[in-house]
Amino acid sequence: MSEAAVAETVARSVVEIVNMPEISLIIPTLFFAPILSSIPIAIAWGMDPIPPWARKLPVLSVFGLFISLCSAIYILINVGELSPQAQPLIYTVKWLPEYNINFVFIFDYLSKLMGALTALIAFLIGVYGLEYMKEDYRLGWYWFFFNLFTASMLLVVYSDNLLMLLIGWEGLGIASWGLIGHWFRDDDDLSYVGIIGRKVAGLNMFWSPSLGGWRAISTIRIGDMPMFFALGAIYALTGTLNISEINWGGLAQQIGVAGIVILFIALLLGPFTKSAQLPFSEWLMTAMTGPTTVSALLHSATMVAAGTYLFMRFSWYIEPWTLHGTGYEYIYILVLFLGLFSALYGATVATGCQERKVLLAASTMSSLGLMFASAAASYWIGEIAIIVAFWYLIVHAFAKATLFLVAGHLIHETHDRFLCGDLEVARKLKIAFIATIIATICLSGIPPFTAYWVKSAMDGVMHNLEHELGYLPLMLLVITSAVYSAFLAKFLSLNFVKGRKVHLHLHGGEVMGTAYTIMVSMLLVILAVFLTSREEPFVEFLKEGYMSASLQVGLLVLVTYAFALYKPSIKALSPIGTFLSDRMYLPFLNDFIVPKIGWTIASVVDYGNRVIDFTCHQAIPQLFEVYSLGVRYIQNGSLERYVRIVVGFVLVVFIIAVAVGW
Repeated sequence: MSEAAVAETVARSVVEIVNMPEISLIIPTLFFAPILSSIPIAIAWGMDPIPPWARKLPVLSVFGLFISLCSAIYILINVGELSPQAQPLIYTVKWLPEYNINFVFIFDYLSKLMGALTALIAFLIGVYGLEYMKEDYRLGWYWFFFNLFTASMLLVVYSDNLLMLLIGWEGLGIASWGLIGHWFRDDDDLSYVGIIGRKVAGLNMFWSPSLGGWRAISTIRIGDMPMFFALGAIYALTGTLNISEINWGGLAQQIGVAGIVILFIALLLGPFTKSAQLPFSEWLMTAMTGPTTVSALLHSATMVAAGTYLFMRFSWYIEPWTLHGTGYEYIYILVLFLGLFSALYGATVATGCQERKVLLAASTMSSLGLMFASAAASYWIGEIAIIVAFWYLIVHAFAKATLFLVAGHLIHETHDRFLCGDLEVARKLKIAFIATIIATICLSGIPPFTAYWVKSAMDGVMHNLEHELGYLPLMLLVITSAVYSAFLAKFLSLNFVKGRKVHLHLHGGEVMGTAYTIMVSMLLVILAVFLTSREEPFVEFLKEGYMSASLQVGLLVLVTYAFALYKPSIKALSPIGTFLSDRMYLPFLNDFIVPKIGWTIASVVDYGNRVIDFTCHQAIPQLFEVYSLGVRYIQNGSLERYVRIVVGFVLVVFIIAVAVGW
């Protein structure tokens, strides 16, 4: 990185939007159009019997997504300047002003681009879903939760207020449960993950849609609860919930190093679980039980991207490069290495996966890890590290959405969720074949294609950590990049070139093909922007891309891509492949170890409850009963009994005194 790129930046100033009354119309349209447009089909599907015209209503839901897209594009173009150095603009709707709790929307470099990205990808996937889901038996459920998913992510993207952001965050959670477990009947083998009936050490290594949905929501809740308490603590300590207004440096001075570490670990557990970082990654793999449209949306611009985006947004306003020695360093070191190791784990697992969507899911985990790591490097490098992570998110979103939509089309035509297909598939599904070539090359980091320029900048970011953290971050990044390109080539080869022969059931596909053709073309548009723009950060990307070290890494990526394309599977290494496809047996953590711990804790609690129940409902009442009977025996009004008791007591005392020699 150049000296200008690593230089510290001054604090951002936030100004409120003025003289833009149209924003008051754009904001509700952006969020409510998708939800309101999906309500008619949800109502129609609740009728008994379902009316024949109900199957025509998904067009209305997609139209709602289109309106939301138009709103996001309007904000991108007309609200403020699109530059990392531009002043963020905010729009406030008063709610509880006396408590400084309001609906606050922010329009800055990150939110405007991310909002347009989310809305565009959701709309294209919605168009794809018109054909892919047209014969589904739960269209009302599907489209309502699909549009709620999109609206919730947009709320997360544009929210400056943490309480409002939390509403969108929880909306993502409930919608993901509804969509991942959409095929709750568990009656279709194509909707499962793993080989049905297969066990390892007595543990099921296959997962149904209903289980996948439960796994997702239960894992995410592990991170959401501490995050909720962390947000409450931030409000109590700072008096505001607006990210851009919080005095992050003052907060560090107020609670000290230990306080910052505890607070931010609790806060980041939400993003870590949402973005499936170690050890919370398993739900992401089994979430592939949902429809492919859901997988494409979840893995590209919503849900899992929400965690990395939130970390970028926090870092954008924390400006950790100006707060050295305040405790933030420990947090950013944790995020850096957790991201890098999660990236390497996900990439390695993907090389052994044999299911189309599970391979892509593991690769998403890897990409998210790289985003976390790059954004975490901002503590030492500055703002440019966040921008690198953010543009990698954008490139990854279009490429991964394309690959998922192609995978769905292949499953649709082959009736097989495992990697399969030869040159006959490539000839008969030319558009899918070409889209896969472009997406894999542009995402792998082969020069001079799209991701190469961003990953070169990421190489530069990690290289600049040499003095603080040594060469380990750069080494992990280079290894991950090489492995990453290998499984992308494997996906291409085993689906279209050297996979097992499969019978095609060609029917339709024109709408699906159009959707992912537009999707993949965005990668070429971004490449053109990288190569022709003379504005930051693209100039920095090009500068890093032309460096010899970046070219060497690009050559390594090209070699691994070519080798995996030629040799996508090696029979002698099949035991290792099985180990990797079993996710290095990490499912045992989710499905055996954690449940065992849970049941042990439940047993202890149950035993404690029994002790409390016996004490409160039997022992203590019986003691009172004995005491009551004793009192009644003594206090019966007989003088003779009182005399006997007194004499008896005196005799007992006398005997004891004699016995002890007193």
